[in-house]
Amino acid sequence: MKTNPKVIIIGGGLAGLVAAIHLSNSGLSVMLIEKSAYPRHKVCGEYVSNEICSYLEELGVDVQYLKPTSITQLEFSNRQGKLVNASLPLGGFGISRYALDYYLYQKALENGCTIIQALVTAVDFSDELFDVTTPDQVFRSKMVLGAYGKRSNLDLALKRDFIHKTAAWLAVKAHYSSDFPNNLVALHNFKGGYCGVSKVENNSVNICYLADYKTFKKYKNIADYQREVLYTNKHLKAVLENSTPLFEKPLTISQISFDKKPTIEKHILMIGDTAGLIHPLCGNGMAMAIHAAKIASELVLDFYNGKIASRKLLEQSYAAQWENHFGKRLFMGRILAKALQYESLTNILFHFATTIPSLLPWIIKQTHGKPIAIS
Repeated sequence: MKTNPKVIIIGGGLAGLVAAIHLSNSGLSVMLIEKSAYPRHKVCGEYVSNEICSYLEELGVDVQYLKPTSITQLEFSNRQGKLVNASLPLGGFGISRYALDYYLYQKALENGCTIIQALVTAVDFSDELFDVTTPDQVFRSKMVLGAYGKRSNLDLALKRDFIHKTAAWLAVKAHYSSDFPNNLVALHNFKGGYCGVSKVENNSVNICYLADYKTFKKYKNIADYQREVLYTNKHLKAVLENSTPLFEKPLTISQISFDKKPTIEKHILMIGDTAGLIHPLCGNGMAMAIHAAKIASELVLDFYNGKIASRKLLEQSYAAQWENHFGKRLFMGRILAKALQYESLTNILFHFATTIPSLLPWIIKQTHGKPIAIS
């Protein structure tokens, strides 16, 4: 058994890596355990709201080094292909998870974080200490953050409620070469789902869509599904027909759950998608993951500095802050996603968005936060 990092982080996506950088910047010893090697592509919309820019700068994370695209406009279409456009209130940037995660991983290593490639199979808590088990070793720490993504076998080991329910969604993502505007994120609705299109670094276009499994399983493969379902939206058809795939085959994930999840399980502070997943149509999952890492890291530092007197108070503070920052956004995301499943409701929403120009920016604000204040 190896022991005694101040914090163990399970999962090395955005939330886990940002938390590792934040905590190590402040002098805590951090061990991050991630099952996959870097760099790697991940199924993700790859749009980040500018609300987190000042925080990343404070951490010493220079995202501009990666040459992301600057995104200022939203284009939304219903199933019939009617369009509505809006300016994004804060704007954002397009960056691939391949580039961003690898950059954050290198930053965490430079900070002295220990990063181990392994699968965590169990976490046990006793006498104010965690034992984190991998196939080869057991690690011990006083603090554990869960940042291992949307769903994992670890959720089964922790007996989390949502993991036992069948989830109705799957996601498909790939990069393409295409003549698509740098400053635009497009959201196109189709029967049983919706698709996001935006440009990332290196002139690549990320196309990522969420599909109802019931609709998807009627088709033999992704190509047939796209031709028969996505192509019914003329804008999606135009994008896909005029794009050249850069991946050998698309990436897919299934069993995506948008159910509410506890933010704390067995005294583990959950961050990012592990704590709660916002529907991708809201375009804000990456920023929320980064913000959640900030909240958890600041509270963990206060705990170790004696400003928070007990683990119970730490957990209460984290749960309250998480709900305050993200509860409303997740609720709005669920409402929007439900509405877009029904063509009649989508058309009503579309009608009001076209007749009331301020409506779409207002909806966007409900699923995004204000620029993060620097401590």
